[in-house]
Amino acid sequence: MNGKQYVKNQLPILLLHLCGILGVSLFLIANNCTLSGIVFLAALWLVVVVCYLTAAFFSRKKRLNQLLFLTEQLDERYLIAELMPVPEKAEEQVFYQILKLAEASMLEKIEQSGRAQKAYQEYIEQWIHEIRTPITAMHLLCENNRSDFTRELLTELENVSRYTEQTLYYARSSHAQKDYLIREIRLDTVVHDAIADNKYLLRQSQAVVTVDPMESPVYTDDKWIRFILNQLISNAIKYTPNHPQLHFSTVNAKDYIHLSVRDNGIGIPACDLPRIFEKGFTGHNGRIVKSSTGIGLYLCKRLCDKLGIGLRADSDTAGTTVVLSFHINDFVSEICP
Repeated sequence: MNGKQYVKNQLPILLLHLCGILGVSLFLIANNCTLSGIVFLAALWLVVVVCYLTAAFFSRKKRLNQLLFLTEQLDERYLIAELMPVPEKAEEQVFYQILKLAEASMLEKIEQSGRAQKAYQEYIEQWIHEIRTPITAMHLLCENNRSDFTRELLTELENVSRYTEQTLYYARSSHAQKDYLIREIRLDTVVHDAIADNKYLLRQSQAVVTVDPMESPVYTDDKWIRFILNQLISNAIKYTPNHPQLHFSTVNAKDYIHLSVRDNGIGIPACDLPRIFEKGFTGHNGRIVKSSTGIGLYLCKRLCDKLGIGLRADSDTAGTTVVLSFHINDFVSEICP
């Protein structure tokens, strides 16, 4: 609370007291009171008023500062009325009731929004599970009727499957902790599974894929890591116009195992690099590749944060390297042999 503003708000009260002092002084003068007595009485009145207003200012300021501090500590600040003491003054009680009404309205809106979001998420997940059936059927039809046309169709089906999975993982990313299983996995197994998921895309683009030996195990969820690798492979092919080359390797460094995915694509401009994990950001390359959505890397970053995995990207004119950093937990290693 600002002292200057407080004094300004108290001006009507001060003027009222000054008028009272003036009236009493005139009355005393009319009754032949001494000037010294009148001055003493006026001075005493003013001192009492100033002391009262000063004490009221500091008392109210302390209470309001405590209330502001309490509000800043809350994550849901609309619940402040639940923690506020019920005010004694009639005017403050009106505002208190307004806060309670606003809180009740906000809680009702949040509940409605939560129900709508849950219903929409359930619909999306159900739709994705249903759409997988015709996608699988088309895969089988193409596999059983090999031709140049069906090979191209299989590549497009891989893209459809990838976008479908991206939608599902986006819907689940807000509560990923309910859908992962941390266990010991071999990175080379997950890498080869991700390569198999994209075999028709890699074959059509005539990509050269090399995988270094990966012996050290990590503790994470293989399904989520496989999804992340699928996004990285798709991006590498998308942004490498001619003869794509993908190289997977690991490096052990102190408490981390770093899994690197290196491509020979067009690279990411230095000005765009800090923002590539932002939702919807496509940057300079997004204007070259019209199919860019800015969702893939955002999802990768979000899932890595949920799993406690570091994610960074380095890029130059020779290509881009994306690094996943898995923390080596000695305690987990001992209890999960």
